[in-house]
Amino acid sequence: MTPLSSIAMSAYTDLVRLLKDDALSGVEGKPTLKERGDKAYWYAARRVGTEMRFIYIGEDSDETRARIDRIEELRATAKDRQAERSRLVRLLRAEGMTPTDRATGSILSAMAAAGTFRLGGTIVGTNAFRLYEGELGIRLPLGGRANTGDIAQFEKLSVALQDQVDPVLAETFSELKFDPLPALDQGRTWRWAQGGSGQLVEFLTPAFGDETIRDLPALGVNAQGLNYLNFLIAEPIHAAAIYRSGVLVQVPRAERYAIHKLIVADRRRDGAGSLKSAKDREQAAFLIKAMAEDRPDDLARAYAAALEVGPRWREHIGNSLKRMPETKLILDGLRV
Repeated sequence: MTPLSSIAMSAYTDLVRLLKDDALSGVEGKPTLKERGDKAYWYAARRVGTEMRFIYIGEDSDETRARIDRIEELRATAKDRQAERSRLVRLLRAEGMTPTDRATGSILSAMAAAGTFRLGGTIVGTNAFRLYEGELGIRLPLGGRANTGDIAQFEKLSVALQDQVDPVLAETFSELKFDPLPALDQGRTWRWAQGGSGQLVEFLTPAFGDETIRDLPALGVNAQGLNYLNFLIAEPIHAAAIYRSGVLVQVPRAERYAIHKLIVADRRRDGAGSLKSAKDREQAAFLIKAMAEDRPDDLARAYAAALEVGPRWREHIGNSLKRMPETKLILDGLRV
């Protein structure tokens, strides 16, 4: 494993911070706090005609409050931040950090502008794996690139946050020359393909039993329900895609991604020896080895949490680890 330089790590941290500043300063309206159950959420409230529109900002936290206290300053310095972000991206490229390719970057940028990640959309799959370089401070293996950008979101988000993307993602994809792919349920599109580029975007959402196509009203699209996905996208983190002056997205926590890959590798319908299963195990092994060195406690908690869910989870994880003796040794040596 090759570590990124301290210069690259510092630049990446600064880029994520500046992108978070921009995510708030670009939302118009007066910051307003709303309590829902035992949690509180910030919205930007503004009048549209005779109605009030509430744009979701984020869950209440010290970090969010600190940015809200500086919101006027952030809005006044937006141009300076963009220039600094461009400089940081150039520096990260020079330091050898993997940039996001043009086709994927344009899609992520459009989704971010529409509010997908602000509303909880989370990139999963290989595109998420590629974004862990800055988070973990190591260069990732070059193999295993994929043309699929999987976006996952909790189904309840549209109800809990009372918001929607603007424009809806169906319009965004149309502008990017994406076409909906036929689905078994007519009129319920969860996969979109871009003619010529080979880019494919799939929308997924957690399922707890039947893996059916479900509506995601907040995004204006449908999504394929998948079991075990709730574990993967719980408490996602921000990441910066190295494209243009940076794009702020959300990815799963690396430790949850690694453990989830152990589950899905065994669950593949085409058998544990398939190429996709092999890639799942390869990514899991790499992340587990890296995190056992630098973040063993985070890894141990995620591993223990998955094992505690139930026998089916333990069976899937155990079957994968039978094929990964070195990784099993590492996990067995962790302390919760």
